[in-house]
Amino acid sequence: MSKLGKRYECPNCGTVILCTKASPSNPVCCDKEMPEQKAKKKPSSD
Repeated sequence: MSKLGKRYECPNCGTVILCTKASPSNPVCCDKEMPEQKAKKKPSSD
């Protein structure tokens, strides 16, 4: 299930999409489902 506001990245070609509408299925690219992109850590401010 795709979630509104989440980013999905294709492991084959690197295409990244932003989900603007929830769906019962995950987005597909290169004939494979795209996994949800992991959150990136922000640098700490000292």
